[in-house]
Amino acid sequence: MGMYEQIARNKRRSFLMLTAFVVLIALVATALGVLLSGGVDAFGIAAVAIVIAIAMAWGSYFWSDKVALAASHARPADGPEFRRYHNLVEGLCIAAGLPKPRLYVVEDPAPNAFATGRNPKHAALAVTTGLLEKMNRVELEGVIAHELSHVKNYDILVTTIAITAVGAIALMADLGLRFMWFGGRAGRRDTNDSGPLGLALVLLALALLVLAPFAAQLMQFAMSRRREFLADASGVQLTRYPPGLISALKKLRADQAVVHYASRATAQMWIESPLERDQEVEEGRKKGTWLNRRFDTHPPLEDRIAALEAM
Repeated sequence: MGMYEQIARNKRRSFLMLTAFVVLIALVATALGVLLSGGVDAFGIAAVAIVIAIAMAWGSYFWSDKVALAASHARPADGPEFRRYHNLVEGLCIAAGLPKPRLYVVEDPAPNAFATGRNPKHAALAVTTGLLEKMNRVELEGVIAHELSHVKNYDILVTTIAITAVGAIALMADLGLRFMWFGGRAGRRDTNDSGPLGLALVLLALALLVLAPFAAQLMQFAMSRRREFLADASGVQLTRYPPGLISALKKLRADQAVVHYASRATAQMWIESPLERDQEVEEGRKKGTWLNRRFDTHPPLEDRIAALEAM
């Protein structure tokens, strides 16, 4: 499959994934309404929940990049010390046919980077001070090309919205479960009054609130892993020098530092997981069950390096 066909398929998958997140938010909001109403008038609440879900998705479209930058404590990359950073981005943007994104820097010794925004015209790129200090020119160029590929492949929109959606789902689920635990007596009385149907709706709502955050995270992380391989390949195609990105990924693998302001919610944005790594390593691979691997935000660096070396 050609690169442009992969990008087109990526856009289709992004649309389907965003639709799935809207549906899941609507279901969780409905479940929350069921619990608050004691199991009655659930279907009336569903219409309101769908409107809320669409409004949240719309807000994420315009504001999620600002939230991601603020959460990472990123600041504009102004000043002469960032001249090399600006020059590399400008050259790669000309080669890729992209407008230059807004450039930010995160004061952190851990080498890492991420891109965010809703489209190439409204994109932002952030790198840590550790990345600028530890990477040579070709390695930094490889990392920047990877992130610009996320912009060109339209990964940034679905990534930033997914982060907001997962957070909203987790918040609503937590509110519903706390309500049932601390203030659910009145709700249980209403449920008993509404009969078997009300009880069934409440049990279904509880099950949804428990499972929805896990389902949302699985969707988010699976989506992130697929996009990393494509961004690696696109980045190498842009620089026409695979050893640059390969060397950068090897340095990231060797560096055990973690980004201070990163969280599980925003981990998928970065070129490599910014979180603390599993201490148990066997033959260069993290141990873990099949389920644990499904919650990884990135494919193993060994797999990404091997794929690039095979190009």
